[in-house]
Amino acid sequence: MTELLSLLLTDDSTLSQTLQSELGDGLQLMVSSDPSDFLTKLGQVTPPVVVIDFRSILQGGHGEARLLEQTFAKHPHLTVIVLLPHLSPEPIERSVACSPAASLREPVDLRTLAQLLKARATRKPSAQPEAKPEARPRDARLHLPPAPSARANEAFVKPSPLAHAAPSHTVPAYNDQTPRVSMGANAMPGSQSEYTVQGISRRFETNTSRMTMMLSDLEVAARHDITVLLIGETGAGKTFLSKLVHEISPRANEPFLPVPCGALPPDLIESELFGHVKGSFTGAYADKDGKFLAAGKGTILLDEIDVLGLEQQVKLLRVIESGEFEPVGSNITYKCEARLIVASNLDLQPLVEQGKFRPDLYYRLNMLKFDILPLRQRRPDIIPLARRFVHEHGVKHKVQIDRIDEGLFQALMRYPWPGNVRELEHVIQRAVIYCRDGLLTAQHLPTHVVMCQAGPSNEGHRVSDVPDYSEMTNSLAQQRALTEREVIEQTLFKNSYSRTNTAKALGISRVTLYNKMKKYGMTK
Repeated sequence: MTELLSLLLTDDSTLSQTLQSELGDGLQLMVSSDPSDFLTKLGQVTPPVVVIDFRSILQGGHGEARLLEQTFAKHPHLTVIVLLPHLSPEPIERSVACSPAASLREPVDLRTLAQLLKARATRKPSAQPEAKPEARPRDARLHLPPAPSARANEAFVKPSPLAHAAPSHTVPAYNDQTPRVSMGANAMPGSQSEYTVQGISRRFETNTSRMTMMLSDLEVAARHDITVLLIGETGAGKTFLSKLVHEISPRANEPFLPVPCGALPPDLIESELFGHVKGSFTGAYADKDGKFLAAGKGTILLDEIDVLGLEQQVKLLRVIESGEFEPVGSNITYKCEARLIVASNLDLQPLVEQGKFRPDLYYRLNMLKFDILPLRQRRPDIIPLARRFVHEHGVKHKVQIDRIDEGLFQALMRYPWPGNVRELEHVIQRAVIYCRDGLLTAQHLPTHVVMCQAGPSNEGHRVSDVPDYSEMTNSLAQQRALTEREVIEQTLFKNSYSRTNTAKALGISRVTLYNKMKKYGMTK
């Protein structure tokens, strides 16, 4: 007889069907689409873990808090995983943050979720809570045993075994049913990257010299147990690089927990990081372990660190320096063993000058600061990224792409990409799903990209004098809007790094080109 594996509350039939398919026939998934029916079933069975999809139900109000409270009232030590949209209404964020539930934001990796559910199904539900440490003086240093909610977080974010078999950013093996993407003769050359950092399930490639130097330094820092600061515009790849740092570090087999500080209500950020005890504030109806405990010996990404208040910054500095902290409402001192990665889309120095960011924390973080270039300053990387996204979304959406027209690449190279890599991927995804004849052309791109009509940058105060790429040519003299170094990098890339052809295209001698490359540190 099939064993009951999990109870799922969702109004998304595609989610339930796909998740059941990932689980296989040997494990059963009990599905409810109504909260009342969900609670009724929860009173009849005791599953090892339940999943609540707040993306499809109870979008607002106080229903989320009541549902979680009633769930834990029936089974106080139940493992609960909540599926959240990328940006949730504040009532939902507040109710989840105040509960012992673990959470996962979009996009949801159903294979990883299935792996977690299978692992939990093999465990017998505990009838008694795990022992909590006795109260200690404030200066006591404790190592908290993982509580149920912490284990849920840990199991959920550990790299899936499937990631080793099929890395998400590695070109999958083709078979007869896989859509093919031709790299035909009309496509621009340059398939070999200048620098590559390879992790367990992802890799970062670049053909831009300044990114090469940054990645080389970051790779060294990743292998040491130190806090790093990543600065870059929204969509430039801070989260991706953070996960890559985790994967190439000695902590690769431990949890990776991202904390989007900007998506959390300001008065709950401290609870999310440090945890809280029951009754410490309104809505805290149960103890909750914060991310610093849930991560164990893994890695925590604190994104949008600039939103932290000055008091929270003091506590964060203490964690960085000594690892010590107290949950909200508690006098017990705990020890954080996780590695911290801090990220922001703002330069922190102006915030220090404005009194919004503590100088001591700034100078502590600025010791290992890495600036991620916006995509408009990484132009040699645009076409390789576009190729990768064409292939990935062709496979994902089952669209066969036989050839990519040169005009599409030209349009991509003209556009300044204010939304960076994230915008490029979304544009390519749109182009792929509208392609019907196997030939991907500029006509499949959004009009504003083809017309080179960029909207405001998501970091307008950081982006100045964005050049107009609509009149780009191969002549160095006609590209005064671009820096000399960027022009040389782009032309080298177009000519497969042939110095002779690059010099000819730029209208300069090979000796002049070599001297300029040497000047800008572009020679190997």
